[in-house]
Order: sequence, then structure tokens, then C-alpha cells
Amino acid sequence: MSQNDFLHLMPLLILTFAALLIMLVIAAWRNHKLIYVITAVSFVAAFLSLFELRGVVSYAIEPLLVIDGFALFYIGLILATALLISMLSYAYFEQQKEQKEEYYILLTLATLGACVLVVSTHFASLFLGLEVLSVSLYALVSYLRVRERSDEAGIKYLILAAFSSAFLLFGMALVYFSTGTMTFAGIATAMATLPELPLLLLTGFGMMIIGIGFKLSVVPFHMWTPDVYEGAPAPVTAFVATVSKGGVLGLLIRFFMEVEGFRYPTLMLIFTIVAIASMFAGNLLALMQQNVKRILAYSSISHLGYLLVAFLAGNRIGMEAVTFYLVAYFITTVGAFGTVALLSGEARDAEQLEDYRGLLWRRPWTATVFTAMLLSLAGIPLTAGFVGKFYVLAAGVNTQQWLLVVMLVLNSVIGLYYYIKIIAVMYQQPDTEREPQQRQRPSVYVASVGTLAVLAILLVLVGVYPTALVQLIQDMLYNMPAVVAR
Repeated sequence: MSQNDFLHLMPLLILTFAALLIMLVIAAWRNHKLIYVITAVSFVAAFLSLFELRGVVSYAIEPLLVIDGFALFYIGLILATALLISMLSYAYFEQQKEQKEEYYILLTLATLGACVLVVSTHFASLFLGLEVLSVSLYALVSYLRVRERSDEAGIKYLILAAFSSAFLLFGMALVYFSTGTMTFAGIATAMATLPELPLLLLTGFGMMIIGIGFKLSVVPFHMWTPDVYEGAPAPVTAFVATVSKGGVLGLLIRFFMEVEGFRYPTLMLIFTIVAIASMFAGNLLALMQQNVKRILAYSSISHLGYLLVAFLAGNRIGMEAVTFYLVAYFITTVGAFGTVALLSGEARDAEQLEDYRGLLWRRPWTATVFTAMLLSLAGIPLTAGFVGKFYVLAAGVNTQQWLLVVMLVLNSVIGLYYYIKIIAVMYQQPDTEREPQQRQRPSVYVASVGTLAVLAILLVLVGVYPTALVQLIQDMLYNMPAVVAR
């Protein structure tokens, strides 16, 4: 490898060395605040290193990785989200009696795995990134061992993720057998002469879709989602819902743009069915829940269905819509689970609807932020979620996907009910008097309340003035040759 290769891999190298440094520091001295600071500084350093690479068109590190505008944007989004989640994690774990320090090793490694996914151009790097992400998540989900459902959630995720990895590997093997290569560009070359997919190659793609569908928790691969979201610590749930899915979605976009998978009707039909089923199943099942984390879990399934509407457009406006919606989804989802983490205690998370009864009267600022996040998830104007949903609708209309557009609008109306249900509970008169606010240490206060304040500002800023983000996304996509070609 050359010096340039190392320079372009600097964000990944910083995360790798951060995990090793945290491990060595823990061996010498256990200190929660110190480990948190090292983690946060590492995420900031990795993010800042991206500015050295701005303007790069496409730098290939053969045969495994490529650094381009698309990769830089998604890595930046992943790192920024991981930083915010690490801040929420510090405030959350200060209340816990578990050993806290190893959590940050796992968080850093999971972030590294997600970053590797979005720069992968080869099945080997794809699987390596996916396993680094998944193995870290197994431990993160079940990190609070004393919790009632923690081990159950971890075991469920472990077993089902192992099955999904097996499907993904088998699918890769069939694609390799059919095309003779494991690079995305090589597969694209082999498929360029095929008007239709041979049965063996189609089977390979189908098995890969199963593996990726599990990671995205789309229907019918969604059954693990509510149980894992409920059993995992609130910051980990936020990570699974955002960074994990964002990395896999970035990989899916790159792979399908490279191999021009959008020109095969069979694959598009599969994704169309999955999108519609995800929208309906996510929203209808959320209506029946009384647990806030389970409501948000089913909500995330429906939002992935919305994202697939823009993904199926298969052109540049579709990719812009997917990316914009993903940013809005990251902001709102981290904010929503951040509120859950802020209200949680040592014994359990604040996950029952009863925990939020009268929250406006007890903690008005927290209730206001949570309301804004829920309204954004519902797609109400002046929020980031509204602009994102409008962008997705525009992509669907642009490619005349009328069925998907109608399903999206219908499901947005259904979804509004369970978001309003949570808000209505918060605005009810409380049964008890206003609880006294506990005095928090300045570091914990900044990590929790400060993070939610930043997310609330971003939510309104992107909703009111989306132009800057849209321009950034467009510039990013112009540096991705496969997207420009479409």
C-alpha cells in the first residue's frame, strides 16, 4: 500500500487505533469519563480527517475499497451519529452499575464496521465490514446483563444474524459462480451482456437480499426488531436503528448502482413487494403497542419501506432522496431514543407509555423535544421528516411509481395515529405532583441535554432550510460515477 492509500483510509485507521487505545487504557486504569473522552475525540478526529479528502472523485484501493464523494458523505454521517450516541451513552451509563468501559470498544468497532460497508467494492470487504458490525452489536445489545430481557434480545439477534449471514454468504457464492468475480465492477461487466438474469444468478441475488433485508429489518425479515429494540439499552437501540442500517443501506445503493440492478424487473418487483409490506406491517403493528421502544421499532420498519420507494427510482434524484431522508431519519431517531435514554433509570428504561404520562408538566423541555422528534417521524411540516418525505414522494412521482406513492401517502396517515398517541399521553395532566429535577454533574448534563438540544436545532434547521444539505448531497453524488451515469 502507498502513502496515498493510508491517507485515504485515515478515518478507518483512526477508529482502529482508537479501539486498541481504549483497550490498553482499560487494562491500566478503569475510568468511565476518560474512556468516553477518548472515544468522543476519536470520532471527532476521524470526522475532521474527511476534510483532507474533500474533492476526491474516486480513489480505488484495489480490489477491496473505494473512496469517493458518496463514501465520504456516508462515513461523515455515520461518525457524526456515533459521536452523538456516545454522548448519550455516557449520560446513560453513569447511572448503571455494570462495567462501562468495554462498551466504548464495541461502539467504536461497530462504527468501524459500518464505515467499511459504505466503501466496499468487493464481497470480501463487504462481509468483513458486516461481521465487524454484527459481532459488536451482539455484545452491545445484551450489554446490561442484569436487565430482564437483555440476554434474550442478544441471543435472538445472534441466532437470526447468523442465519442472515449464512444466506448472504451462500448468495455471494452463487453470484461468484455465475460471474467468476467478487468485485462489484466485475459483476457489472459480466451482467452487462445479460438481458435477463439466469436462474442461478437470480437465486444468488435473492439470497443476498435476504441477508441484507435482515440487517435493514424490512418485512418479512423484521421479526427480531421489536424484541431487540426493547431489550437493548436505549443508546444501543439508537445505534442499531441508525448507524447499523445506514451502513447497510449505503452498501446496497453502491452495489445496485454499480451492477445496474435497476434494469432487471424481477429484482425491482421483489423490492416493491418488500417496500409495501414493510410500510403496512410496520404501521399496523405499531398501532397495537403500549411500549414506546416497540412503537419506535415498528416505526423504523415502516420508514425503511419509505426509503425503498426512493431507492426503487434508481436514478440520481432517487439516490438524493434516499440520502436526504436518511439524514432526517438519523436526526429524529437518535433524538427520540435519546429522550428515552434521558428519562431511563438504573432498573429499567422509560419504555412504557405510562412513563410519559404528564411529561409536559413534569419536564416541559424534554417533552417539547420528544414532541418535535415524533412530529418529524410523522412528516409534519417545518421538520426534517416532512422535507425528507416530500423528497421521497418527488422521486416516486418522477419515475411514475404510482402504486408506491399511494401506499406511502396512505401509510403516512396511518402512522400519524400512534405518534399522536404518545404526544397525547405526554400532554395529559399528571397523576402526581411535578417531580423535582435531580441535579446532574456538568459533564452528564452537557452529554444528555446538550446532545438533545443539538438534535432539536438540526431538526428544525433541516426542516426550514434544507437547501444547504440538498446541495451537499448533490455535490457528493456528482463524485460517484455510477450515479452520474444514470
